[in-house]
Amino acid sequence: MTKTKRSYDIMYPLGVTQTADGVEILMPYEGEALELLLYHAGEQDPFEKISFHKEDRIGEVWIMSLPGYDLSGLEYSFLADGKLFSDPYARSVTGREQWGELRIRPVRAHIPSDPFDWQGDKNPEIPYSETILYRLHVRGFTKTENSGVKHHGTFAGLAEKIPYLKDLGVTAVELMPMTEFDEVLTKTSVREGAGIRPESGAEHGEMKEEPTGKINYWGYGPSFLYALKASYGTGKQPVETEFKALVRALHREHMECILELFFTGGETPGQFLDVLRYWVREYHVDGFRLSGTFPAEAAAADPFLRRTKLFAEHWGLEKSAETKPARAQNAESGPVPVRTKNLAVYRGGFQNVMRRFLNGGDGVMEQVMEQIGENPEAYGSVHYMANTDGFTMMDMVSYNEKNNWDNGEDNEDGTDFNGSWNCGEEGPTENEKILKLRKQQLKNGFMLLLLSQGTPLILAGDEFGNSQNGNNNAYCQDNETGWLDWGLLEENRDLCEFVKEMIRFRKAHKMFHMDHAAKRTDYRSLGCPDVSFHGESAWKTDTAPFRRQLGVLYWGPYWKKSDGTPEDSYYVAYNMHFGTHRLGLPRLPVGYSWKTEYSTSEFPAEVRGKIQAIIPPRAVVVFKAVGESGSETYPTPAGDMTIVCRGGWITEIGFGRRDPAETDAGTQETPELIKLAYRQLMEYFDGERKEFHLPLKPEGTEFQKKVWAALREIPYGETRSYGHIAARIGDPKASRAVGMANNKNPLAIVVPCHRVVGANGSLTGYAGGLDVKEYLLKLESEHK
Repeated sequence: MTKTKRSYDIMYPLGVTQTADGVEILMPYEGEALELLLYHAGEQDPFEKISFHKEDRIGEVWIMSLPGYDLSGLEYSFLADGKLFSDPYARSVTGREQWGELRIRPVRAHIPSDPFDWQGDKNPEIPYSETILYRLHVRGFTKTENSGVKHHGTFAGLAEKIPYLKDLGVTAVELMPMTEFDEVLTKTSVREGAGIRPESGAEHGEMKEEPTGKINYWGYGPSFLYALKASYGTGKQPVETEFKALVRALHREHMECILELFFTGGETPGQFLDVLRYWVREYHVDGFRLSGTFPAEAAAADPFLRRTKLFAEHWGLEKSAETKPARAQNAESGPVPVRTKNLAVYRGGFQNVMRRFLNGGDGVMEQVMEQIGENPEAYGSVHYMANTDGFTMMDMVSYNEKNNWDNGEDNEDGTDFNGSWNCGEEGPTENEKILKLRKQQLKNGFMLLLLSQGTPLILAGDEFGNSQNGNNNAYCQDNETGWLDWGLLEENRDLCEFVKEMIRFRKAHKMFHMDHAAKRTDYRSLGCPDVSFHGESAWKTDTAPFRRQLGVLYWGPYWKKSDGTPEDSYYVAYNMHFGTHRLGLPRLPVGYSWKTEYSTSEFPAEVRGKIQAIIPPRAVVVFKAVGESGSETYPTPAGDMTIVCRGGWITEIGFGRRDPAETDAGTQETPELIKLAYRQLMEYFDGERKEFHLPLKPEGTEFQKKVWAALREIPYGETRSYGHIAARIGDPKASRAVGMANNKNPLAIVVPCHRVVGANGSLTGYAGGLDVKEYLLKLESEHK
């Protein structure tokens, strides 16, 4: 008889734990007899049965210690009062290695024993503001032959696609349920809403009923919450090893792995937390999307999960979270780390509002503004235009009605509220006009997603127009309907490149992924609010039910570029109506104008008088405030003078007439900045101006710029020597170098090199001639 002993000195996890000294078992069971059954791998009958002792129970948890036992390579199950069941806490399961196998098969647990070298793996801990989520089904992502991978429908196949995801701009993959669930549906499976939802407390064990012929493709339902889906492995090595290799490979590319875990509600709070902690500890995962029924507050409060992203539809903490003292309040404070903000709300509010807006729905403008700017201080907000439950984005623009007939439920399953519009014809079409409109609407949808605050989520394949043929509840479609068609990547390459570019643009400009909510006021006196909304007239929004137009200004000086200089300002114009509409453009500083940076329409947007934009139908246009460039030559009392501006800065003011091509500043209509500079020059010649107020950016060496800055400090009507200037810049011996820099001054009069004279007061060389220099000094002396 096998000897057992009590071991209360360490409280091991529930289930079976292999230690260096033997095996420790803690198994909850509310019955009178419990036995452990041990099997050699693949054999039908157990080679050993070991009974638990009633006196070794704590509450309803049966405890057994087996010193000297090693379960590596063995399988095990339990017999409870004559009823066979598998360990619900099993870390690995046998019997389901082949996806969709219909034969009756025993499901048993075993102990994973293959060591894994993490090679210094480290979780990226990417803040919500920097995250781009990509949601996928492990099997369906690479199952098709045209997916271009070696290991179709597996974790290894997903790992092969990491370069593609990296190039797209993704920072985190979210995997649909991948714990060991039974994909073969039986009559006891319960369907609620979209997909499969299990009966609470459903038991794990051997399948007793005939299969229905359907497959639980999505994976919602009871599962072995600690075990990986074995059929998502290649079979060449343990699935646990392949999944760890996937996580390690993602981390090397500074990408995160988020798991969706479904809870039936039958788990205890302790088990719920233990499951999450296990995946973090054992597999280094970065976060969870929690679905089903679970104690949200327990996860939110758990210190073990403080550096782990947690997504849920409802936390019950949103209101209280808003009252927490903010740890940072301005744009300069940097991204809020995961350890400070790890919770995120993940639900369909953004999708519902933005789809209505996209399709020209009435009465949504206030909600659109709210969703564009939604950026809670204490928790994240996941936004998406499409998710598993509902139409893909391509189907969103191709179908008015769901097409779920292949599910075998008379098309009564799945939601009837899709927020979709087929653009003129239901389903596939060869009408070029409709196809063009659909693609434009897809681009509009991605603009709405990627230019809004919050954390954007892309449903796998939406970036290249993947379709489910109008099925909005493909829970049982383990076929071409549910799998990604990678052939569409080439067919819709332009769409994918557009999405990639918009992700890059979002990442490059902090105003589109802010660390904190915009204040919508000019709180730093920079000329405009950080973010503001506009209608047909600038600064005036119109939320009338029939309005479908909105302008959003992001005032660049509130953020910094990577080189520390102020950001550019952008204005995003949304026109979701079928007609052309105007939007008011805020006035820009002199020398700047609005130029189109991106547009989803083939028809150009038009800027009129710098204060009005004409937006084509059903289009999103991004305008950028760009500094004007140009040159112009004017007659002055000192002779002809040429003024040059580049990028909104005055870079040259020189004597003589110059061909525009020589200035390399363009030949467009004379910029307002040049006109302003000329007016100030003429005021100077009239004796009415003693200082110039212009944006100056002379090109030269750092030493030259120091000299020119010192020249501007010489008071009107006075002179200084070269030696004085040299001393002023801290290098008294540099008189000769100062003279050379003086001669290179590109901004005549405005940078008053004419006020520099010889040590004895004599006039020295001047680009405009000594007679002009004498004239300027006399002019200033008379009006001093």
